[in-house]
Amino acid sequence: MISDEMAYRQYLDGKEESADILVERYGDALTYYINGYIHDIHESEDLMIEAFAQIFAKERPIDGKGSFRAYLYKTARNLTIRHRQKHKLWFLCLDEVDFELPGEELVDAKLLQSEREQHLYEGMANLKTEYREALYLVSLEGMSYREAARILGKSEQQITNLVHRGKKSLKKILEERGFIYADE
Repeated sequence: MISDEMAYRQYLDGKEESADILVERYGDALTYYINGYIHDIHESEDLMIEAFAQIFAKERPIDGKGSFRAYLYKTARNLTIRHRQKHKLWFLCLDEVDFELPGEELVDAKLLQSEREQHLYEGMANLKTEYREALYLVSLEGMSYREAARILGKSEQQITNLVHRGKKSLKKILEERGFIYADE
């Protein structure tokens, strides 16, 4: 599999199908990341496209493993913040998000999983913004602390602290809502 940075370099060298590789690799995840801020999937898709367009138009040299993804997410985050300020959008409650049920054979299991995910996202929506951002990038997107630090403009130690405090706060929020941990 070709690295992100190599695909980006190939795109800059005129191989336009390399851009498709990057969009396919990160398009959906980036859209969901943006949607966590603005809660409008259609606007999120537009901002995702705009983030890629900015990166492809600037033609900046990006080196180092994980650098492309960090630069992409940082670009998307900045676009989203500007969008929120411009449109004065506020976080919506996750109760307004539609959840589709799967086929009948797995309804109970999927419903339970969907319910857990809903509690998790509702809990995360109640976290401080900096905790939510750090937890989302590290825990849900699987980024390293270094990548998250680059995106959020913080040090690795600050990200470590934010993730720790965010998990602690999230646990407290979920416990207040009656969530019980299986490992306790």
